[in-house]
Amino acid sequence: MRVPGKLILTATFGMLILAGGISGCSMFSPSNAPVDCNAVKNQEQAGFTDAKIASDLGSTVAEVAACHGPKTAQGPQD
Repeated sequence: MRVPGKLILTATFGMLILAGGISGCSMFSPSNAPVDCNAVKNQEQAGFTDAKIASDLGSTVAEVAACHGPKTAQGPQD
């Protein structure tokens, strides 16, 4: 059975469009969304570690730590 060239061409373009559409979905992945620092604060007050909070929110420990703000020295300074 011989497949017409036009059908092969159409199938190829269809596959390219499908592949492009699937790869474009990663732009809208929740993993690229910023961390909700209010949620981080609530979980921190509940006693959770940064690693646990990151796991629960689907983010990284560094993103969770960024919600804490800059580290400041505590206690007496020289």
